[in-house]
Amino acid sequence: MRVYFCDHFEVVLPPKHRFPMHKYGLLRERLLAEGLVGEADLIPAEAAPLEDIHAVHDAGYVQGFLSGELDRKVIQRIGFPWSEAMVMRSLGSVGSTLGAVEAALEDGISGSLAGGTHHAYRDFGSGYCVFNDLAVAARRLLDRGAVARVLVFDVDVHQGDGTASIFQDDERVFTCSIHGERNFPSRKMTSDLDVALPDGTGDDEYLAQLDRALDESMERARPDIVLYQGGVDVLADDHLGRLGLSAAGVFERDRRAIGRFRSAGLPVALTLGGGYAQPIGASVDAYVGTYRAALQSAES
Repeated sequence: MRVYFCDHFEVVLPPKHRFPMHKYGLLRERLLAEGLVGEADLIPAEAAPLEDIHAVHDAGYVQGFLSGELDRKVIQRIGFPWSEAMVMRSLGSVGSTLGAVEAALEDGISGSLAGGTHHAYRDFGSGYCVFNDLAVAARRLLDRGAVARVLVFDVDVHQGDGTASIFQDDERVFTCSIHGERNFPSRKMTSDLDVALPDGTGDDEYLAQLDRALDESMERARPDIVLYQGGVDVLADDHLGRLGLSAAGVFERDRRAIGRFRSAGLPVALTLGGGYAQPIGASVDAYVGTYRAALQSAES
């Protein structure tokens, strides 16, 4: 299973910043230590070509971010301070997902140890998301004729509002978001299928809703590939989550969803999405579980 990563781009955040940037390196170390991937399976991401970024995002926004000339309020909405390292990180994150979707078409399943930046809109970023890697990857596959239809199956606790907005008029991309009803963003967009869950939702109810969403998404989307936005911020231990899933429940989510797609013969590309447990170890454990579930689906 080929897995792309971009945490070789060093980003130093201010001491008071609460985003756990170190989780990416920790996850890579765990995947190697537990034998879920080998060194040869880990592939450094290349920066995404600007032509792919421009196919989704407004040229003025892209250039403003690359040059560091965006308005201060626009940068504040993204949530990260601007730096040249953050530019490289953002391009590498998209490049990681571009590599993953190409590998998924060839191998059946692949992963990106980055990405899932589903809050980025066409002309602005939000919620720690600069460029929308899911949208860029889907558009590249469609524009090149590699696939005819794409399913973005988003199980991050936060609604995939940017992705829904970008593809609201594109019938080739079906967006499904299973998220916390009262969580960020406060202003939700309309996905092709939204499943909004109340605070505290636990394993049993979540998995019942997941099964229904899988059935409806497969029937309506008729996809040629699935982009699986598998954020682990649904954990009860997550600082930003507000849902009540156990670690076993998150693993079962991934096992059911990825297994369903793979049993239908669909290529699946995994993106990382959110995870903000304090300490971060619980999130890293859950990310490892996603890859364990993916490998089990590949072997079955």
